[in-house]
Amino acid sequence: MNATPVGALLLCRAAPETVAPPAHLLREPMLLTPAGEEWSALVPEGKPWLGAGAEVTGVRTAAAEGTEPVDRVLGGWATALAVGSAWPVLALWWDGNRAGYTLASGFRRPVGYVWLADGTPAGEDEAMRTFAARLGLDPVLDLQALEKLTRPDPDADARARLRGLLAVLTRTGLTLPTGLGPGEPADRLRSVAAVLPGTERVEWAGWRDAVRVELDAVESGSLGPWVRGPRARAVAVAQIATGLPLLLWGARRRSGGWATAGAVLLVQGALGLAYLRIREADAEST
Repeated sequence: MNATPVGALLLCRAAPETVAPPAHLLREPMLLTPAGEEWSALVPEGKPWLGAGAEVTGVRTAAAEGTEPVDRVLGGWATALAVGSAWPVLALWWDGNRAGYTLASGFRRPVGYVWLADGTPAGEDEAMRTFAARLGLDPVLDLQALEKLTRPDPDADARARLRGLLAVLTRTGLTLPTGLGPGEPADRLRSVAAVLPGTERVEWAGWRDAVRVELDAVESGSLGPWVRGPRARAVAVAQIATGLPLLLWGARRRSGGWATAGAVLLVQGALGLAYLRIREADAEST
C-alpha cells in the first residue's frame, strides 16, 4: 500500500432509507448505496483530508487546508452518525502509510485499530475484542479470525488486513459491491458507487430541508425507539451536552471531523426536544 492514494468508506449497519436523514447533517456530499442485508455504504464525494473540506458553523477547518488526516475526519463523521442512532457505524480509511478502522456505536467511546502500510499491527488487542462484542460477533470463531489480524504476517499488507476484517463481517450480512474495497483511491470509489443500483446522492440543501428530513426520521422511528420513547428527553439533553463541548473542541483544534460531529449532535438534540414539545402540545390540546 506504499503507493496507495487516500480513500475512505463509512459502513452503516442500517438500510439506506434509515441512514440518509442523519447523513444529510454531515454537510458533506456523499453517495449512499446498499451494501448487503441491513448494511449501507457512504462514499464521500469530496476529499476534505486533501483540501476540499467545508466550513462547519462558520469556522474554517484545518481539513479545508489539507492538514487534517483522513482517520480524524472519518472518526468524527462516524461518531456524528452513530450517536443517538440505533445502529453502529464503521469507518474504514487508508493512505500511503497506514490503514485502519473506527467503530462508533451510540454514546460509547469509539474503538479503532491501525496497521502500517506493510501490515504491521499498530493497535491494541483489546480493540478487536471490543469491536466483536459491539457488533454481536461470535465470541469464539469470529474473534479468533479478528485476533489473527493483530499478529505479525509478512504476507499481509494493510489492504489485506482490512479485507480480512470485512471477510469476518460478511457473516453479519455485509457485502461490499465490487470496486468498493480497501486500497482504492477516493475517485475510484466515487465513480464505482455512482453507477451502482440503488445509489442515491446525499447532499446538503440547507438547514430548512435538513430539519424537515430529521423530523420525518424522528416521526417514522428510524433513528431508534428511544427517540420517541420514555428516554427521548434524556437522549436529546445528552446530545446537546455532548455536542457543544465537542463542537468547541473541534473548532479549537481545527478538526473538521469532530467539529461536524459536535454540530450534528447539537442539531439532533435540539430537534429531539422540539419534537417532544410539539407532541406534548398536541396531547394537551386533545
